[in-house]
Amino acid sequence: MSFLSQLKAQANVVQAANAEAQTQAQIEADGRIDRTEAACKIAWNYLGEMARQLNILTPQGPVFSVDGKTPWPAMKLVDFRTDSRKKILRNREIFSSIGVGWDIVPQQGKPVQINISVNFLPELQKVESRLSAGGILHERFQVRHPEKQSVQAIAFQFHTQARGSIHVTPDHEQGTLAFRFFNISGLAVQTGVWAAELVQVPFLDELAKLVLSQPSHFFPISE
Repeated sequence: MSFLSQLKAQANVVQAANAEAQTQAQIEADGRIDRTEAACKIAWNYLGEMARQLNILTPQGPVFSVDGKTPWPAMKLVDFRTDSRKKILRNREIFSSIGVGWDIVPQQGKPVQINISVNFLPELQKVESRLSAGGILHERFQVRHPEKQSVQAIAFQFHTQARGSIHVTPDHEQGTLAFRFFNISGLAVQTGVWAAELVQVPFLDELAKLVLSQPSHFFPISE
């Protein structure tokens, strides 16, 4: 066998190994896509059914306070609605996002106006952070000394109404689902990423308990 023939034989072995590796990688990638899409379907069906039932129950909402001192009235969750988007990946239609949102309003009567003021920087930062994270529309004023006109405090004015939501973004290539929680257990945004294999009914049951302000093991599931 000539040296060139030896090189050709070696190249054929490498080429065959590369082709096998690519085939295996493709099989694994397709498996991740399949598992992620299956998890999306489970999540979509679960959240849709949850929304239908909670629209009937109008459950109690979380306890809110912007400054930690001035509580909102007892709140309830209403007007649940779901939404999903699709995209094309490798010539197949898959979920690109799944969401459920709702309104958080007083259990009795209409939203009421709350006025609070803060005069220390740590408190100001906490209030501004909660208002921003909670998406609360508000007015901000400077409270000045009547004679010296120096700023004594910062006042905030807003109404007791908010929105809650869960947004799910799958990553089919990685086999994961990212969850974004908005005003679930307080005026805050919480996030987490879980493997598609975990997104089953028991996992989503814990998520539903979180929405209802009931004891939940949802976040420890990610550990």
